[in-house]
Amino acid sequence: MKRFIITANWKLNGNNFLINNFIQNIKNYLSKNIITNTIIFAPPIPYINNIKDQIKNKHFFLGAQNVDTNLFGAFTGEISINMLQDINVQYVIIGHSERRLFHNESNEYIAKKFQIIKSKNMIPILCIGENIQEKSSKKSEIVCQKQLDVILKLSDENIFKNSIIAYEPVWAIGTGKTADIQYICKMHQFIKKYITENSNVHTNEIIIQYGGSVNLSNIQNFLNIDEINGVLLGNSSLNYNQFIKIIEIVNQTYNK
Repeated sequence: MKRFIITANWKLNGNNFLINNFIQNIKNYLSKNIITNTIIFAPPIPYINNIKDQIKNKHFFLGAQNVDTNLFGAFTGEISINMLQDINVQYVIIGHSERRLFHNESNEYIAKKFQIIKSKNMIPILCIGENIQEKSSKKSEIVCQKQLDVILKLSDENIFKNSIIAYEPVWAIGTGKTADIQYICKMHQFIKKYITENSNVHTNEIIIQYGGSVNLSNIQNFLNIDEINGVLLGNSSLNYNQFIKIIEIVNQTYNK
């Protein structure tokens, strides 16, 4: 049975009260309901250590929103992969368009992060995708190819095993605009084909989530589609009731 992956990226949102209340509600829900899909919760870094032992469920995991390329040293304000491992983080989001745009992260820099995460047997969630100008110029596939190429060239041929790719068209993130389902499937097919043709990873081993204004009203559109293995949620994960309803819809779909 296919397992669907739901990742909640809280970005720069939340405080102790909101996150503890959110986690307590999730804990209560998981204690009363059986889920077979994967939930990854990625709050701001300062709150991870407070919640790492609160939920004991084999389908619930903690994620981080970023990691530095250095393991230790005089790098003020950064967090290393060793630190994340120390607080039981198992997934790390990298390459998000907001990091690329606001922090000038290059494809090469993101590829180094990818390697470091894999070196610790943790799972990277690599965000790739085109902006509206690139889409209008019909360069979506070229952009995604370049974002994948640096990792394929820097790493071994099995690098995309035990990894997650989040296809997030930049023009759909936080805009309320969701990509057409046929367009999403086409891009996911391209990504999977490109990786299989340039590595030793089989198509069935490649996991691709879709992200970009996914919410309660459109979540059903992404289910029961072979090319889509999960969703990366932003704003819709901040509201507990909406987040739980999304989990329930996914659970019902994949437990039939």
